[in-house]
This record gives sequence, C-alpha cells and structure tokens, in this order.
Amino acid sequence: MERINDTLKRLSGSNGFKQRYEQMKKEIMENKEVQAFFHAHSDVINSSVVDKSMMKLYEFISQSKQCRDCPSLSECKNMMEGYEPQLVLNRNVIDIEYHKCQKKLIRDEKQKTEKLIGSIYVPKDILNASLADYQLDTAERVHAFELAEKFVAQYERGKKMKGLYFYGSFGIGKSYLLGAIANELADKHVPSLIVYVPEFFREIKQSLGNHTVDEKLDAVKRAPILMLDDIGAETMSSWIRDEVLGSILQFRMLENLPTFFTSNFDLKGLEYHLTYSQRGEEEKLKAARVMERIKYLAEPVLVNGPNRRN
Repeated sequence: MERINDTLKRLSGSNGFKQRYEQMKKEIMENKEVQAFFHAHSDVINSSVVDKSMMKLYEFISQSKQCRDCPSLSECKNMMEGYEPQLVLNRNVIDIEYHKCQKKLIRDEKQKTEKLIGSIYVPKDILNASLADYQLDTAERVHAFELAEKFVAQYERGKKMKGLYFYGSFGIGKSYLLGAIANELADKHVPSLIVYVPEFFREIKQSLGNHTVDEKLDAVKRAPILMLDDIGAETMSSWIRDEVLGSILQFRMLENLPTFFTSNFDLKGLEYHLTYSQRGEEEKLKAARVMERIKYLAEPVLVNGPNRRN
C-alpha cells in the first residue's frame, strides 16, 4: 500500500496538480480581504508563512463573509451555518476563527427575546404584536398607546409602577396591545407572562386532581410583569374569585409587581361580574375586595375603534 507522503509527492509532481495549485494560489493572492490581512500583518507574514497557510487561506476565500452570498440563514453556504470565517495569526501561521454572522446574531437575539415572553393559552398573533403596527385611529387608542410606551420607557425592576387595565368592546386590539408591550419589554430583556384568563382558570380547576394548583399559581404570582387577558370572560365561582384571582392579586399588590389586564367590562361592569358567583350568590363585599386590588395594581384605560376581527 502506498504511503500518504509518497502519494502527495507523486501528485505534487503532476502537471494537473501543479496547475490547480497555482490557480488556487492566484485566487487567494488576488482576494482583497486576504490582501488587507497581509498588509495589516506585513511585519510577520512572508512567503513561507503564506505557503504553510495555503489551505486555510483557500478555506477562507471559499466562504461567504458578512452574509454577502447567503440569501437567508437557512441558505447559508458556509461550513457552519450562521458562522463566518475570520483570518487570525496563530504562532506565525495563518489560521481561521469562526464567529456568528449578522443573520445568526439577529435570529439568536429574536429567539432569546421570545423566551422572555411566557404565555398560557395566548394566540401566536398576539405574541408577535408590535407597538409600531398598532393603529392610532382614535383619540382613545392614541392615549392607550402613549401610556403603553410610557410604561415601557420608565419600567425598572423593583420600582413601584402601576400596570394598565385596557377595557372596551370585542375585537378592538386590547390583547394585541398586551403582546406589543410584552415584546417591547423583551427587547429590554424584561420577562413577562401573558395569561388568557378563562382557559387558565379552567386549567386550575382541572389541576385540583393532580395537586399542581399551588405550583401553577406560584408561577403566575411571581412573574415580573403579569398580563391577565380577557378577565371577566370566565364563568366565575367563589373559589376562583377568592382563592385564585384574589390570591394572585394580593401577592402582586404586596410585592409591587406590575400587572396588566384586558376586559370587555369597565371597572363597574367587572365588579358586577365578580359579585355574582356561578351559583347565583350575591357577594358584594368579596367582589369589592378583589376590585380594590385591581384598582391598586392598574390604571383603567378605554380602548375603542372598529372591530378588527371582521
């Protein structure tokens, strides 16, 4: 069997190999990025260094830099998707280091941001919401937008701040506004949790059998920013109102944790909803106690306009 060194010597002596090698060397030496690297390290790089580094240099010129030849991250032509080569000197030999390209940095940052927004039973379009796309076609929507922007700009962890209670009719973008705020906060690396209230309460009832109620409630209670979407759309029982909702709000009030709400009810309408339990019992005092916590935690803000679901 022929030894590898003998094979290389034999190949290097062939005209075909020499021609391909010279062509490769010509491409390398004419490459502007390679030339710039040589110029920057002219005190170290000589013909001997170049000859020893020829394969690394060819690896470098064969790949895309600054995403120039890659239409998207999934169509990356480089050896490692999302990584671009950079020439470095390593003990008088030219070597390559790989660093994340701009497209990968953007995608990784987006994924990191998405992880900051927790959600329970919330549609994807809400999680992709943006304040930049929020329609400002009524004075009330402009006011709601301004308050949302103000909260995001002024938020600091540990700072005592009121959330917002967005109310108005169906399909006018109250939930979208929550998602937009959550995304703005995520850009500042502030985690939040959006909870669709009717389904969450239904899950809590079902969790009684497997003893996970306390664990789920604790996660919601302690979220740095909590957003309770569509409160008032649920069928209210005394236990849900007092032991679940009341418990969450009491904890957040004591810990000064910002809390947001959306509802089809204004505050008076929500209080009426909370007053009458599933069994038809009238419990004004207990409903008033929950409402005091909501008023402490959030400022009521009317949102109106056309139904955007039509």
